[in-house]
Formats: sequence, C-alpha cells, structure tokens
Amino acid sequence: MDHPLYDLLRRLEEARIYFSLARHREDSVLVSMTLVGERVEVDVFEDGHMEVSRFPGSEAVVGDHRLVHEIIESNRD
Repeated sequence: MDHPLYDLLRRLEEARIYFSLARHREDSVLVSMTLVGERVEVDVFEDGHMEVSRFPGSEAVVGDHRLVHEIIESNRD
C-alpha cells in the first residue's frame, strides 16, 4: 500500500526507532516515539498529511507515587 503512514513506519523500523500506534481521532492515526530527551507525536491523516508535536525535556526523576496521584487528581473531569 502506498500511503505516507506506511512510509513513516518503514523508515522508523529501518532506523530501529521504537514507536506505538494509537487512534484518538477518527481522521488520523497517532504515531508516538520516545527518544532520548524528547517525545514525538505524529498524527497521520487519511489524506497523507502529517502534524508533528515535539515535547523536549530531561529524563530526570521528578517525583514518586505522590506526584502520580497528584497529577491524576488535578486532571479529573
């Protein structure tokens, strides 16, 4: 199949970059990569265009189980 999503997946596999796929929107597939020092999300749409978001940051430990609970509580509906 000739679609930019498949080309992206082939390129990631050739580069040995691990990724996961998800579907959070009905018009796109989300390709997520965790790289050293950043997380990258690529939404690939049916028409082949892509939207990329980069989330740079350190890999330092910033908390423990209390922080996880705090994050969950602060993000409840």
